[in-house]
Amino acid sequence: MNYLQPSEYESYGLEATTRLAWVTSASTVVDTHCRRVTLGVAQYTERLRCEDGERPVRLTYLPLAAVAPATTPIVSARARYGMPRRGDPSLEGLEWAAAIAFGIPGTWADLNPADLDYFGDTGEVTLPLNVLSWAFNELEIVYTAGWDPIPDPVKVACAQLVRNAQATPGLNVKKSVMTNLQFWYFADTLLDDTVRELLAPYVAQKVG
Repeated sequence: MNYLQPSEYESYGLEATTRLAWVTSASTVVDTHCRRVTLGVAQYTERLRCEDGERPVRLTYLPLAAVAPATTPIVSARARYGMPRRGDPSLEGLEWAAAIAFGIPGTWADLNPADLDYFGDTGEVTLPLNVLSWAFNELEIVYTAGWDPIPDPVKVACAQLVRNAQATPGLNVKKSVMTNLQFWYFADTLLDDTVRELLAPYVAQKVG
């Protein structure tokens, strides 16, 4: 998506006649730098390990954002039952003896999104407690995340990228089909310290 509309060009220091291709390419550089398909609200799918079954897992793309009429950003989720590690006291319990007898470890269970506790700003999601204390060791989750409206620092960074590109000798955008190639080539030059600082809070961070 373009992070600046023509009606906003002058407000962010661009000429009103700025070619749309400049802004489209600058927006692509923003997405690439932030390791996202878009900073707007979009749907993502992740598979995460949850070794002790109940601890929060942290999603990569923030902030979590529900898309109306949904009341939660979690679209769907399923978890896989794990096998307790050797020496784990739970191995001695009747609950896990029954689970092992019926081949529960390794199978997947659908979770009700409404039962997952989450914190939108950090992306932490806590799995519901199984009534039989059977723990999960893996989570597959589909969720929505992003900003609406787009934050002002992103728009400022987009405008700065356009100005940097216009000031770069030999970089002349004429056709949108070529802009991505040209902007990728000059990405390191265009992403100056100011742009990097503006975009720092929006770069997706994969948590191990």
